[in-house]
Amino acid sequence: MSTQLPQRGLTRDELVREFDRLSENDVDWRAGKAAVYVFDAGADVREIAAEAYTRFLSENGLGPAAFPSLATMESDVVAMGLALLNAPPGAKGNMTSGGTESIFLSVKACRDWARAHKPHISAPQIVAPHTAHPAFDKAGEYLGLEVIRVPVTSALVADPDAMANAITSNTVMVMGSAPCFPFGLIDPIERIAAIAEQHGLWMHVDACVGGYFSPFARMNGVALPRFDFEISGVHSMSADLHKYGYAAKGASTVLFRDEARHAFQGFDFDNWPCRAMSTPTFAGTRPGGAIAAAWAVMNYLGVDGYCERANTVIRTREKLQREVEALGLRVHGDPQLGLIAFGSDDVDIIAVGEDLRAGGWVSSRTVSPDGIHLMLSPGHADIIDEYVAALTASVAKARDGKLAPSRPQDVRYA
Repeated sequence: MSTQLPQRGLTRDELVREFDRLSENDVDWRAGKAAVYVFDAGADVREIAAEAYTRFLSENGLGPAAFPSLATMESDVVAMGLALLNAPPGAKGNMTSGGTESIFLSVKACRDWARAHKPHISAPQIVAPHTAHPAFDKAGEYLGLEVIRVPVTSALVADPDAMANAITSNTVMVMGSAPCFPFGLIDPIERIAAIAEQHGLWMHVDACVGGYFSPFARMNGVALPRFDFEISGVHSMSADLHKYGYAAKGASTVLFRDEARHAFQGFDFDNWPCRAMSTPTFAGTRPGGAIAAAWAVMNYLGVDGYCERANTVIRTREKLQREVEALGLRVHGDPQLGLIAFGSDDVDIIAVGEDLRAGGWVSSRTVSPDGIHLMLSPGHADIIDEYVAALTASVAKARDGKLAPSRPQDVRYA
């Protein structure tokens, strides 16, 4: 293909052929070979999402007066999320483009809340466990906050005592993950929230991975620690719909305990020739398709559909965990949801991961400790035996000295 705009536009058939050519080297996620990036709840869910997305392809969430349908759907989605996460009456929130934007907005709201309530702080800080998502540092870099990362415990979860010791007169936010992205482990949110209340700080829970998974796991009888608005000290949460909510990308939610804190999230401006502009999120134009697809998938699956899929994912993760341990590998921490990371005391696990990648199996990596990191979806239940066979073969090659040692540059996200 030319890198210049073609003189004659391509036909639909020509475009389809180009799509096929361009995607030749993409991971075959439909066959279950991706354990990151894609969360597949089945062809029926994809079809529902695609139909809704296409139906509202051109509608713009920037204009709720012009498109009250989108305003209603966003309100419904947020209300369902708040209810699932035990929010009190008066809680507020919005849909966003993804977890990074949700975290960005929570940090922005906290910064502006601190400006109003703690005006003496000129160099605001966030105290976070080492396992916190990099989106907090990204938000801090953009918004002028310093992120203080604190070492985690030997169990790879946040250390509340160490976090308390890291609090200074400039601290405005503390946070915990439910679960953290690297290891799929839920931090001791209750203890962190108690520390936040003691110091008068904003407490954020990053539930981007688990926000639309944990409630259904709990309904299925999984004994999870408390992590959401049920805890009085939790002020805001981020929870992704395009992960275990199985919505089309990009869709997430940022949620606040009360309207007063939510009010610090938005942007208002009127010093220009047009009418005043007010936007609740970072974006101006907001894709109507993402809002509609999230609404459609949530209503299509319902509680029963989400519980069924949560059960499938957890059973698959438990099976993989047993197989990993039978191979003499070590699971990092005590995962309870759909994410698992594992390493080894006797083989180069990063080299094993690279060998699996060469065979088409795409996953993430962890460092400190080194590991292979997978986020399982319902579709992985059908191929988990195939993955275990590939993992077994790669581990055997490593133990036989048939894999080249890994290098620092081999440690990559996927």
